[in-house]
Amino acid sequence: MKYQTMRFLVLAQYFPPEIGAPQLRLAALVRELRRLGHEVEVVTAMPNHPTGRIFPEYRGRFYRCEEWEGVPVHRVWLYPSLGAGIKRVLNYLSFSSTCLLALARARKPDYVFVESPPLFLGVPGYLASQLWRVPLIFNVADLWPDSVRELGLMRDGPFLRLAEALERWIYHKAAYVNAVTKGIRTVLIVKKQVPEAKVLFLPNGVDTDLFRPRPPDRDLAHKLGLEDRKIVLYAGTLGYAQGLDVALEAMQLLQRDGNVSLVFVGDGSEREKLIKGARTRGIANVIFLDPCPPERVARLYSIAYAGFASLRGLPLFKGARPSKLFPIMASGKPVIYSGAGEGARLIEEARAGLVVPPEDPKALAEAIRHLVEHPELAAEMGRNGRAFVERNLSWSALVEDWLAQLAERERCHGRTG
Repeated sequence: MKYQTMRFLVLAQYFPPEIGAPQLRLAALVRELRRLGHEVEVVTAMPNHPTGRIFPEYRGRFYRCEEWEGVPVHRVWLYPSLGAGIKRVLNYLSFSSTCLLALARARKPDYVFVESPPLFLGVPGYLASQLWRVPLIFNVADLWPDSVRELGLMRDGPFLRLAEALERWIYHKAAYVNAVTKGIRTVLIVKKQVPEAKVLFLPNGVDTDLFRPRPPDRDLAHKLGLEDRKIVLYAGTLGYAQGLDVALEAMQLLQRDGNVSLVFVGDGSEREKLIKGARTRGIANVIFLDPCPPERVARLYSIAYAGFASLRGLPLFKGARPSKLFPIMASGKPVIYSGAGEGARLIEEARAGLVVPPEDPKALAEAIRHLVEHPELAAEMGRNGRAFVERNLSWSALVEDWLAQLAERERCHGRTG
């Protein structure tokens, strides 16, 4: 299906070369828009995630313009920070202020696409859309501030109430509010009372060319000292929301199994705590690797027996579908998911792995043991997962469907012919 060529301005705090779920999602969106003939420009921060330190090659600059895969990218300074609390708020607010400089240097688009969190980006995004007289698309990847309230990262008080008022204001002012999961879409319409006519749906997808079944990278396995191990791979943010203590406890229960190793790849606010916990408890079958580009993660999946993902057992996460599930499935590996809600239902629908209740280390240990003892089942689940993402979660199909939604809504508003 052909669409009129459009220009998109993407305003996002996180973008490659940083590594993480938002960065992968936005990179895929930008690539697909370009593939379909649209123009894209990006306004973002100096790279600093997940370390909380601006990357060395970007330090000492307030503003920098560069190209990323042929796309103009405007970068501005921000106050770098890791974790939660007032420093993280300053991190968000600083970029929401300095991004105005980059927006002033960008060309007029047809749409301003704002990635949230942080929620505060809705303000400069709205100002830019008003100045240019173009629609604002506000992308909700996380229901902030609901998430910080339920995770206990911020106490109820004036600041949290102000954030909730800002959230209502942004949803009201945006021309479109985009949801990345069915659960978020439902909350937006039912709880947040966003009119259904302005809610779009663009779920997370996966690069099915990069992440695919491939022969084991034996050189990599040898280099890591994992040639004879059944590797369970976790690749993603090591944060509080993931509740990864459950994995340490499960691996402690599996130490006598002898040939199973859990490999964490990533960084985040809980990384040092997890490393210390494994060392203190003498859990020798857990390995921590530094964050790495998606290409190396794909190589790691080639030597993995299964992939692992986890979320805490909070009502907030019933509408979540962790994006780290999809590279596992695309790589043809079975999923072991410690969680509930939409993510669990997706795995069960695809018959792509085993789901255990969140924060239940015994159930998690038994699921890992069961898959290791039944390699035919593991292989079947891996094949099912690959087939599912090919049918439903390739980025090309998802973005084309999203553009069709947008075009239909624009026709209803009389903005296109």
